[in-house]
Amino acid sequence: MGLVLGIESSCDETAAALVTSDRTILAQRIASQDAEHAPYGGVVPEIAARAHAERLAPMIAAVLEDAGKTLDDCDAIAATAGPGLIGGVMVGLVSAKALAMASDTPLIAVNHLEGHALSPRLADPTLDFPYLLLLASGGHCQILLVEGVGRHTRLATTIDDALGEAFDKSAKVLGLGYPGGPAVERLAKEGDATKVPLPRPLLGSKEPHFSFAGLKSAVLRAKEAGIYADADIAASFQAAALDCVLDRLKFSWDRIDRVPALVVAGGVAANQAIRAGLERFAEERAMRFVAPPPKLCTDNAAMIAWAGCERLALDGFRPDPLDIAARPRWPLDPAAEPARGAGVKA
Repeated sequence: MGLVLGIESSCDETAAALVTSDRTILAQRIASQDAEHAPYGGVVPEIAARAHAERLAPMIAAVLEDAGKTLDDCDAIAATAGPGLIGGVMVGLVSAKALAMASDTPLIAVNHLEGHALSPRLADPTLDFPYLLLLASGGHCQILLVEGVGRHTRLATTIDDALGEAFDKSAKVLGLGYPGGPAVERLAKEGDATKVPLPRPLLGSKEPHFSFAGLKSAVLRAKEAGIYADADIAASFQAAALDCVLDRLKFSWDRIDRVPALVVAGGVAANQAIRAGLERFAEERAMRFVAPPPKLCTDNAAMIAWAGCERLALDGFRPDPLDIAARPRWPLDPAAEPARGAGVKA
């Protein structure tokens, strides 16, 4: 049975975890930076990197102690190597390199997006490849065909804002603070989704991609109009976002061979309204719907450790070299045609 230490520091969550190849999370710790970034309404990269540097080493030591393990017990050390805020990614990757060198343990540089993409398999041992994946977080919004470890075909991406980013910015417009996604979801439960006429960007388009910038701007205009209740704006925004997601999923689904499961991952996967809509979409197409538990939706180290376990189990596994570089951008499907606009970042 393999044991992997995972390290995550790509944005504003400092995290470490120990996960076994039989899907047991022996220990995990996550330190949120919400309080540090709340005054700014979003993540400040310099503050995030400094917090990672201060917290990561004692957190790793604590996780090992929690599990009653040492570095010598680990079969590999997996760390996010990108994409993400480069300062934070470097803190985690350099720490992993130092530990790997000191303990003579293999290093596995994990694509943060693949950590999300594989996280449902950590929670559900019956989930086999291939599956259709909606990966939706603060920095990314993509639809992917996941055919195996390191085998991803990108079907759609965002040409501007990611879905989670649109949630956060809409929350800021509504004065809900940071992080915005959970706050918008809570307020939306009190509102009427039919009250505010909001656009559905690219709905019905023959272009496969997402666009949420116009929807976010429409939320600002609705707020400035002063005639709508905040709860109705939140509910209408959430409904419009779901309509866009379902429309783009249908576009992708109609262009691939049938797969047995629809999977959602990333921070937005914790939104219950989004989950319910996706579950209906899957049921209508005779697919299983799989979503990891909320603790595995947001950034965490267990998913990074599990991605390491998946890599470790591959035939012909080779550890990554200690001079591997941190990457602010790292596409899961390098062969995908660049999307217009900012979609190239994904």
